[in-house]
Amino acid sequence: MGRKRAIPIRWRVAAALLLAALGAIGWQWWEFIHWTPPREEYPVQGALVGARDGATDFVALKAVGANFVYLEGSTGAKDRDPSFAMNLAAVRGSGLPFGVVHHYDPCVRADHQAANFVTIVPRDGSLLPPAIELRRIADRCQPRVSEAEVESELTTFLNQVEGHVGKPAILKVYPEFEERYAISARVERNLWLVRDRFQPDYAGRPWALWTANTHLSSPAAEDPLRWVVAQP
Repeated sequence: MGRKRAIPIRWRVAAALLLAALGAIGWQWWEFIHWTPPREEYPVQGALVGARDGATDFVALKAVGANFVYLEGSTGAKDRDPSFAMNLAAVRGSGLPFGVVHHYDPCVRADHQAANFVTIVPRDGSLLPPAIELRRIADRCQPRVSEAEVESELTTFLNQVEGHVGKPAILKVYPEFEERYAISARVERNLWLVRDRFQPDYAGRPWALWTANTHLSSPAAEDPLRWVVAQP
């Protein structure tokens, strides 16, 4: 049998460097999915929970440091988070303060969306302010919806929802929506912004809530949670 070829030194070096790089990436990812902002800077922290997170133990969530919870609730005029009813009952039993999120659809009339929200969200003065997620833009709406109509319908929706819950809503604004409509300068409400690891500044004014980690690994949920902090 012939002698085996020796592996060139440059290949060995390249393989070692590749393994080191993969190890570093793996460590950075592990660190990220276990990272939350320091408590000394942000003492009030919580989570956003919906069907995408799998089964969530709210008592365990409280035990690992959550001070509040937002539940995924309604979307547009008809859709609702499949786990909302179950999560609502469970979070009430945990004693955690909680609020509800509505995913706003600029293609759908405001009164239809408000009806969807108020049907599932009880009148309860102890609830946190409702959060309105603004992510989808109106480019594909049929018939066409102008920027002025987006703002007008959103204002109508807010008036109806706030009349139901008895407190101002918070706007959960994504960068693409803000870039298109500059809504933070047009509608005066507290803001909830989203950016992993680093403080978001795309709204041009301070946030009240910040989704700081969209993939937090937690023993309280089957799948990664979205971890949220409140402005001190």
